[in-house]
This record gives sequence, C-alpha cells and structure tokens, in this order.
Amino acid sequence: MARVTEQGDRPRIAAVVVTFNRLSLLQRLLERLDTVAGVDEVLVVDNASTDGTSEWLASLEPGAEGADGHAERRVVARTLTSNTGGAGGFAEGVAWAVERGADLVWLMDDDGVPASDCLDRLLAVRDRDFWGPVVVDEAAPERLVFPIRLPGGTRVVHDVAAVERAASDGVLDGIVIPFNGVLVTRELVERIGIPRADFFIWGDDHEYRLRAEAAGARIATVAGARFLHPSVGSLGTPMMFGRTTYNHSPSDLKHYCMARNNLVNQRDYNGWPHALAFVVKTAWFYTFTRPSPRRLALSARAMYAGLRGDFTGHGRYLR
Repeated sequence: MARVTEQGDRPRIAAVVVTFNRLSLLQRLLERLDTVAGVDEVLVVDNASTDGTSEWLASLEPGAEGADGHAERRVVARTLTSNTGGAGGFAEGVAWAVERGADLVWLMDDDGVPASDCLDRLLAVRDRDFWGPVVVDEAAPERLVFPIRLPGGTRVVHDVAAVERAASDGVLDGIVIPFNGVLVTRELVERIGIPRADFFIWGDDHEYRLRAEAAGARIATVAGARFLHPSVGSLGTPMMFGRTTYNHSPSDLKHYCMARNNLVNQRDYNGWPHALAFVVKTAWFYTFTRPSPRRLALSARAMYAGLRGDFTGHGRYLR
C-alpha cells in the first residue's frame, strides 16, 4: 500500500504515458487526464516520435503557453533520442516517476483513455501492490479488449459481465492487464525493479506481472473500473484443429519480439517444459497452420537470440 505523505493519507500519484507517433491519440488522453482529480503530474515519455509530438509536448512544459492559451503545469515530457519501444518507454517512465517522489505510478499507453471515475475506483481498493481496471473496447464497452483467463482454471472470458460475476466484493484477485491504466506502488518498484527495457515490445508487460507475482505482490483487477481501448480484433489464430490459438502477427518486428520474449518468459517463470512446448507450437503453426519457411527461420533466429541473451536483433526490423 502507498506510504502516507505530507498530504495526509493521500498518495502522490504520477501518471506515466508512453507515446510514439500518435499525436492525436496522445492529445485525447492528456485532455482526459487533465480532468482527473488526484493525479499530481503526468509524465510523458516520447519514443523519438517524428510526427510533431515532441514539439507539441514542448508547448506544455511548465510556464509555456499551450495551444489553448493557458499554461499547462501538470504535464512534464521527456523525448528519448531513439525509439526504445513500449518496454523501454515504461522502464524510463517508472524510474522517472519514482525519482520524482511518486507513491503510486499510473501506467498507460497513448491509445487508451481511462473512464472519468477510473482512478477513484482503483483507489477505493486497498492493500494491493499492482492493480488495474477492466480494459474494454471503446466501441463496445461490454466487451473486453484482452480476454481474461479466470484464476484457478482454464476458462477464458471475453465480456465484462463474466468478470463482474467472477469478482469477489468487486475485485478479481490474481489477474491484471498491464500496462493499461494499472497502478503500481513505489514499494513494489523498489522491490522488483523497473520493466524490462530490452524486450522492446511484446511480453514486457507480462514479464513485469510475472516478476511481481513471483515476489509475492498483491495483484488484482477492479471490476468496476474501466479503461477504454481501441479494439485489437480477435487475439489468437486457431491451430491444432481448433484446440488452441497462436499469436500470429503479419509484422516481422512484432513476431520477432513475441517469439524471443515469450520463450524467455516461459523459460524463466514456467520452466523448460513450457518453453519447449512454445517452440513446438511455433513450429507447428508455421509448418501446418500457416506454412511459411521464412517465418520459421525468423522464429528460430529470435528464439536463439533470446536464449543467448541477445536483445538487439529486433533492430533490423525497425522502419
């Protein structure tokens, strides 16, 4: 739980936003955060955007007159010299927030937006270290953007009502969808460190949750809190005669990072049997489900790099 501060029992909260070349979405998010009571400051990590984001953010620095004609004082921005991916952005942002004295760090990408009462509902839940809202489709708020596997079984749910039914006193313990409006305590960051920057994208949020879980962190989803996010479509392509799915992406960059990072996560947190099962699953998918010798070779390179501890190979797929 967040420590008591000079402000009484209210923790100092820093919202950390990671952005890359999505200025209009960032503007929408910051406009919402400007209306959320309890946020002491908004720290924006710009991953070397090329769409005018850094110039616009400069106008929001304390003392600078923004586009609406008033001086914005809660937004502080940091533009990185190169694109470090979501993983690098969140690693930078979490460390930065703690350095600036945050008791709670509220993490989010630039493409989502919290409901107006999201933070209040999260703060109403006590004695947690890493907890967040239900991430819903902004076009269909009754649907989850990211399916949730309920604790204690294999059931996967896709709608908000199922989450609410499974929750106890409005809280679903043991599950959270990082980094979409989640709160992380300063104490947990000091205990487990910052997100793993070298993952670049894909799996860094999952690794942070697994690391927190391994450290005994109290993790939860607050069923009544909402974070609106664009739909990402149907996650997972059916394979093995419909018995399971595989996270196929047409993007070589995303697939390289997914194959590398997921194998490392499986090895480090679930053991070699799970890691080998993932290798078999990948080989099956690109041999039988969607035959692609090129994608098989890419997968092998990514996995070998991960096992060797080389997290630089994704650079060849950046544009």
